[in-house]
Amino acid sequence: MASSLSEYLFQQVTIIGVGLLGGSLGLVLKEQGLAKTVVGIGRRQVNLELAVQVGAIDRFASEPHEAVRDSDLIVLATPVNTYVSHVQRWGPHVPSGTIVSDVGSVKGQLVFDVEAALPSTVCFVGAHPIAGKEKSGVAHATSKLFDGARCIVTPTPHTNADALTKIRCLWEKAGSTVLSMDPMVHDWVLGAVSHLPHIASFSLMHALRDLQEKTPEDLSLLDFSGGGLRDTTRIAASSPEMWRDICLANRENLLIMVEQYITQLEVFKQLLIDQDGSGLSQNIEQAKMLRERLP
Repeated sequence: MASSLSEYLFQQVTIIGVGLLGGSLGLVLKEQGLAKTVVGIGRRQVNLELAVQVGAIDRFASEPHEAVRDSDLIVLATPVNTYVSHVQRWGPHVPSGTIVSDVGSVKGQLVFDVEAALPSTVCFVGAHPIAGKEKSGVAHATSKLFDGARCIVTPTPHTNADALTKIRCLWEKAGSTVLSMDPMVHDWVLGAVSHLPHIASFSLMHALRDLQEKTPEDLSLLDFSGGGLRDTTRIAASSPEMWRDICLANRENLLIMVEQYITQLEVFKQLLIDQDGSGLSQNIEQAKMLRERLP
């Protein structure tokens, strides 16, 4: 895939936001020899210095303009609500033919907004590697993060075919299975299988907090938690900043999905009110069968 003039897929990649995903991508780029130089942009110098130490980036720049003008790939790995303001700020400095991509969990209208904010000579390819941990930050980055994961690319009618091919190649080299999906469909699908489970996990922790106030004898509920609670609420330890922005960006889909989740809780509540053992067994059995279909 690399140019005949170079062994690298990209000469310089600039990663804006060197956290878990951005840092892990930087490690992949360096370890796989996909980029000659990887530059990091971020808010905290101590984090960028750590990124250099762990080998996720070669160097960092204090201003995006310094790095983007020499890059053939720019990756947005910041909270999704910052994308448009980022590209508006440094977009005019990006050379013709440069690819801009991202690692965000929300696409939808955002893809079209970023396209519109960039110069027409710059190619945007939306990408979402479905990988992560409940821990954030470059300290937890690993080049194995994307192994076996799915990565969804979200081309539009304006997406440059060569740019799309390069981004697909990048994620395949990272160990991901790459799928293509309409940006709007992406947000419905990921809203259901990723965003809604996070909301359920956050809400469960809040319910436990409220139940703690009703617990007698000064007992701590969490002291008695087992694997079930840990498994169910693992993702409640995710980044508040990131998930705030994801929820707001996918708000319309999530309002529908949260309502559907409430409906199912009401169904279960009514079965308890009615002391309907047969109905409870059927409800749980159906849930068990659905769970067993997960890949």
